[in-house]
Amino acid sequence: MRPARRLPALVLRLGLWQAPAATGGLGGRAPARRRLAARGAGHRGAGHRGAPPRNPATGEVVNAMMPLHPPHEPAAEPQGAGRVATAPALAVIIPHYNDVGHLREVLARLEAQRQRLPQPGEVEILVVDNGSTVDLSGLRAAFPAVRWLTQTQKGAANARNLGVAESKAAMLAFIDSDCIPADDWLATARSCGSRSDIVGGRVDTHDETPPPRSGAEAFERVFAFNQKAYITRKGFTGAGNFVVSRAIFEAVGPFVHGVSEDKDWSLRAGRLGYRIAYAPDLVVSHPTRADWPALRRKWARLTEESFGLAGTSARARVGWMMRAGLVIASIPVHGVKLLLSPRLGGPGERLRGVATLGAIRICRAGWMLRQAITGRASVSG
Repeated sequence: MRPARRLPALVLRLGLWQAPAATGGLGGRAPARRRLAARGAGHRGAGHRGAPPRNPATGEVVNAMMPLHPPHEPAAEPQGAGRVATAPALAVIIPHYNDVGHLREVLARLEAQRQRLPQPGEVEILVVDNGSTVDLSGLRAAFPAVRWLTQTQKGAANARNLGVAESKAAMLAFIDSDCIPADDWLATARSCGSRSDIVGGRVDTHDETPPPRSGAEAFERVFAFNQKAYITRKGFTGAGNFVVSRAIFEAVGPFVHGVSEDKDWSLRAGRLGYRIAYAPDLVVSHPTRADWPALRRKWARLTEESFGLAGTSARARVGWMMRAGLVIASIPVHGVKLLLSPRLGGPGERLRGVATLGAIRICRAGWMLRQAITGRASVSG
């Protein structure tokens, strides 16, 4: 079978996508195991590895009859210098919503790194704004080489999809607007193409308030963003720090809004036979949630997205209810881990962290039981 052709950017941009039966690797032929699997794909029914993905929240097939998101506003033209006539080698895609302070730091670091490259034009940086209500004119003026796009459909998944559609590079690097890149992040991202089909990097945490840490900060310092475990044990990478080729991204298909889009996308890639590797030298740092309301909002969103990914059948809901019990059972085990963690300071931080651990796990278990009983993802109310 001939390698699948690259989808036109317009097709991905409008959500008019259907997964191919087989795909190439980083721009070349597919590995033998995937080519052989693809040859027999037509004889395995609708559930084979080449089948189009379904939205886990609704069960609907993502295909040409069901756009992932409505048309967006016209893309902004690049401003100022730094643009080149030929297609860049790497596109850095940053979804953003109302977080000007963090975005400014991310762009300052990335632009400084880009200027240190032998050929700065080999990297394009795209910010896809989700309709922020804050003024971005100062940032646009400060970073004229950045491409500024607007996605009117809410959600980081839709923003990232638009960034892919509007970019030109053969390699794609995703970073969030509140993930501060290490000084060598851009150079490391450019080297990731030869390591694996998909590469997820390390996510550290840092506090943005003076010590001592709050309970939420202590909890996040110990448990947030364990990318190594996500990749090596659970088979997915967070979308805030990973690199993949355009060919593989288009073969796997766009992110799906309304579920844990990074986990869903990674698992689809795994079913197609693509490997995800952990890169400890591809480093970003994410701020810890400073207080209980911020931590609760985070876990409410994650619980809703995870329920959508798990499914709403009777069997799936029974399984979800059992997982709620495991969340409660994890409190004493993880409480010991938190108390003994070298990442925390004195006993006050540790005790506040343990109290927050218990509170957030009880909240999660309650939300999950409600979801299992009602079949609805929302945890509000």
